[in-house]
Amino acid sequence: MSLRVERPGLLTSIQDLGRYGYQKYGVIVSGAMDSISLRIANLLVGNQEKEAVLEMTLVGASFIAEQDLLIAVTGGDMLVAIDEKTLPLWRPVFVKKGSQLRFQSSLTGCRTYLAVAGGFAVDEVMESKSTYLRGEIGGYKGRRLQTGDIINCGIFVSTPILEQLRNSLSDSFSATKWHVNPETFINLKEKVIRVIKGGEFELFTKESQEHFFNGEFQITPNSDRMGFRLQGAPLQMEEPVELISEPVTNGTIQVPKDGNPIVLLADRQTTGGYPKFAQVVTVDLPLLAQKKPGEKIRFKEISLEEAEQLYLRQEMQLEKLKAGLQLKALKPASSAIKL
Repeated sequence: MSLRVERPGLLTSIQDLGRYGYQKYGVIVSGAMDSISLRIANLLVGNQEKEAVLEMTLVGASFIAEQDLLIAVTGGDMLVAIDEKTLPLWRPVFVKKGSQLRFQSSLTGCRTYLAVAGGFAVDEVMESKSTYLRGEIGGYKGRRLQTGDIINCGIFVSTPILEQLRNSLSDSFSATKWHVNPETFINLKEKVIRVIKGGEFELFTKESQEHFFNGEFQITPNSDRMGFRLQGAPLQMEEPVELISEPVTNGTIQVPKDGNPIVLLADRQTTGGYPKFAQVVTVDLPLLAQKKPGEKIRFKEISLEEAEQLYLRQEMQLEKLKAGLQLKALKPASSAIKL
């Protein structure tokens, strides 16, 4: 099975949950910017949660399905059509061989994910299929997709959901009447990003600390998968301090000399020497990843204990989703999956 790329979109690449275990050698993690949308897309088509998907940014790609496919589209609210008919999101969809999948611009959110049953048949590099664009490794030839690329899909086992959709096919595609409610996991309209204080927070002036939590920051156009550069009232330290480079992670908020914060994201470096003002909590990383350049965000401080509880709650919701999908496979219904 395969997908043929007719139009690559603004930035389309193969991503999974990342390349872990190699940061000690200077190899970055990469992976999906919005890991929750990736995991749900895979669950909807019967894949393992960590399987590779296509990540599309702002403007989507166009494909020809060269075989019958079971797909799911999650993440940003990107307009999607199959042979000029609108494709519903956040649910399993059976696509007939020869159909055209056309992704347009994102209405809400920034990144949209396309999963196919069986995943994408590309080689793993250091135990991951994720594309690291700057390093030209992983994914499809280590690069973003281009017109004419043929992406092979993996072999998948037929499931009750797939057979139900195949049997109900009357056009180019058929979709389940039920869907996952995305707001259970991510509210794309939310502007507040929750953080905990970073290691060097107390080295900044009281005025800077107060502004960080009371003011707004705009995501600048000079932002990418490596990190979001923010613009607002500059954050100033009490006095200059020389710091040694230390490990950083997804969501680390560093402050360079100009005072404008940088939020490190999926393609971040492994270490950093700028002071660490704060850390975005894990559950809000997908929300931040869905923000577009030009959008404004605010920050709210919570405790480490609160961040841990939010993470555990999110994982419990995913477990409920898995159980719900298993039930749907046996007895399809017409309502959304409610958690």
